[in-house]
Amino acid sequence: MFSYRHAFHAGNHADVLKHITLLATLAHLTQKDTALSLIDTHAGCGLYRLDGDFAQTSNESDSGIARLWPLLTASGADASTQAVPEALQRYLTQIAQFNELAVASGKSPRIYPGSPALLQAAMRAQDSLHAFELQPADMRALQGNLQQGPHQRRVRVWHEDGWAGSLRLLPPPSRRALVLCDPSYEIKSDYAQAARWLGDALRKFVTGTYIIWYPIIARPEAHELPRRLKALARQAGRGWLQATLAVRSGSTTGVRIPGEKPQRTGLVASGVTVVNPPYTLKPQLEAALPQLVALLGQDHQARHELTVGEAT
Repeated sequence: MFSYRHAFHAGNHADVLKHITLLATLAHLTQKDTALSLIDTHAGCGLYRLDGDFAQTSNESDSGIARLWPLLTASGADASTQAVPEALQRYLTQIAQFNELAVASGKSPRIYPGSPALLQAAMRAQDSLHAFELQPADMRALQGNLQQGPHQRRVRVWHEDGWAGSLRLLPPPSRRALVLCDPSYEIKSDYAQAARWLGDALRKFVTGTYIIWYPIIARPEAHELPRRLKALARQAGRGWLQATLAVRSGSTTGVRIPGEKPQRTGLVASGVTVVNPPYTLKPQLEAALPQLVALLGQDHQARHELTVGEAT
């Protein structure tokens, strides 16, 4: 269970979708002055070197943040506002804050901030951040990385199982929470666990905002998970939003060359389910997703989907 390392995948197209959704949701929730509890169930290292050995092994950021980077202005202060949707602009501006020297010199980004680093950068003095990480080396790196960010006294790193640990924090004292759940799904049981976790979370704190990320792959459990998450939101009478992004076809030509290993297609699509989404999220993703398809798409099967359900 400790073999997965997100450093191999940092900054890929799945991170782009997840973090655009996360930041757009957080931007709305922080418009209200009341304190907000931010919870990351599977936090990872927090910061990733895109020029490091892990990232260079797969070069997955080439299919994600690297394709969006030219949208930044030369000054690096903001993304160009001429044709960049608000949610994408917000995301790029946040990534640029971790790469000021690279932006100023016109070079590619060297650092990619994971979810806990992005949450810490955007949190306010009255908010709190709880980041769970079970992998020992990643947990130690996470502690060091979050010590460099703002509001350190309001940040807590937990070296424990994020499934159970996050539920222990619900409901928060302020009765406001944004919870991100993005396990590796390296273990097949993670799909069922994600659904059980959301059901438990909604029973404990039905008004919290929950973001669940998942890969879209040819596996029955992966196919069923979005349906189960949507059903849980409906059973609780809560609104929901589901967004997916596919950058290319997942099929291969089928041609096999004797003596060569079959080529792996890698992850080509992912999705997010948001329970109790802010009303501003749908229009922001409606504007951003088509541009992500245009910028990140690698063949004619690149596409997106966006569906919503109202609270009852």
